[in-house]
Amino acid sequence: MLNPKMLRTILVLFTVTAVLFGCQSQNTQESPNNEETKISVIASFLPMYEFTKNIAGDRADVQLMVSEGQDAHHYEPSAQDVAAVNEADVFVYSSEEMEFWVKSLFNTVENDNLIIARSADGPDKSDTGSVQIDGATDHYHTGDEIALTANLTGDADYDHWHWYQRANADEEWAAISGQGTETFTYEAQEESFEVKAVIYDNNHNVHAESEPIELNIDNHDSSVQEEKENEGHEHENHSNAQAGEKITIAGLADHYHTGDVVTLVAESEETDYENWKWFIREDANQDWEIVPDQEKKRFEYKTTGESFEAKAVLYDDDQNVQTESSPVSVLIDDHENQDPHIWLDPVLAQNQVLAIRNALIEADPEGKEIYEENAEAFVKELKALDEEYRITLEDAENRAFVVQHQAFGYLAERYDLEQIAIGGLSTEVEPSPSRIAEIGKLVQEHNVPVIYYQQGASSSIAQTVANETGTKTGVLYDLEVLSEELLANDLGYLEAMRHNLEALQASIN
Repeated sequence: MLNPKMLRTILVLFTVTAVLFGCQSQNTQESPNNEETKISVIASFLPMYEFTKNIAGDRADVQLMVSEGQDAHHYEPSAQDVAAVNEADVFVYSSEEMEFWVKSLFNTVENDNLIIARSADGPDKSDTGSVQIDGATDHYHTGDEIALTANLTGDADYDHWHWYQRANADEEWAAISGQGTETFTYEAQEESFEVKAVIYDNNHNVHAESEPIELNIDNHDSSVQEEKENEGHEHENHSNAQAGEKITIAGLADHYHTGDVVTLVAESEETDYENWKWFIREDANQDWEIVPDQEKKRFEYKTTGESFEAKAVLYDDDQNVQTESSPVSVLIDDHENQDPHIWLDPVLAQNQVLAIRNALIEADPEGKEIYEENAEAFVKELKALDEEYRITLEDAENRAFVVQHQAFGYLAERYDLEQIAIGGLSTEVEPSPSRIAEIGKLVQEHNVPVIYYQQGASSSIAQTVANETGTKTGVLYDLEVLSEELLANDLGYLEAMRHNLEALQASIN
């Protein structure tokens, strides 16, 4: 049996051991190499995730937001996504032109310490200035002319403006056709709305944008509106347009180029009527004009260089309006390099890598050496990829390739290729026989052997055109979607880009 003195000695030793073990455990938990002390980084979609992982290594916990099978353009962050960003140290994305949803995400997130890496800016982002909107009054009446001016501070010499509107903060921004300068003129409608001005640089990246401002429509006793409704009786047969079922417009792309064929389809619930007409106008200040020879659900219209609005109207057998769609804005933008896919240019991808590196260093200065070493190693791989493209493509005689959707403009410009897009087509709408015939002429003119579609997207349009024109189809990776094929074949950015190089040789050699 232990005597009291020996028992006290054992208890003291046990206590000291427990304290020492606790200190060691605490030190281990606080170690920079421990999982819990890693900075938390969320990357928007696949290329941003890959770039960030290569730079961060084991130093940071990097999560991918837009996961398997989801489209990075039209993704909608979930409540879990917002919660994760609220707890993150860094958020990495490319640009608002690619990830349309980041603005609404930033408006929702409450994380004052979050470091945001907009990798499209590159490593040397300078002060872009700010946009101020002048000329707004406290309220307008329906029919009033709204006249606003956007003023850009700073030294930038850009003049490529777009104006956007939305009903309220819960809605998505929509481009307003016919508004391409710093001045905004618009006829006030019935409902209040928000507006903002955005100025783009020469690569069609957002340079700066204004804060949203609300334009308040207040008709007081509605007398102004009543007068407005009494005008234009020649259009009286449109007054009951809302009595029928609503029409939605499918097939609208975010923008078109001059000469593209805009293909839209009016979708409505079952009806006994098939008397369709399509109307266009330059903007809300103009009268609607009927488009000749457009008397079906399908609308095909070759653009002339000006943005416009379009709507579909369904008539009954007595030529009274059964129902009509809301106007949609068809935005024509011929600006060079307008696509946001800058990561498909191995040289511009290097700038994105360096921008991400700088954000990680800002969040975790102690990891500076690791981030710099990893970034340098990955940039070296990107330079080697660039060299492969240059050597392979430099002597090609035929330098044109045809794609279903325009996504490879930066890559084409880098290596002196010509990207020919089957413009105006959406994966929502199959091309008509007349459209296929037009594309067939394009195929013959350029002696096209292959029509490429983007891996992870629908191939139906490319396949339809290929069947009708006697060409083949091929796959190019734009890396917007983390597809089953990428996962199954363990293809990363470098492997996918080398696949693209090999695939392009079927067209240019």
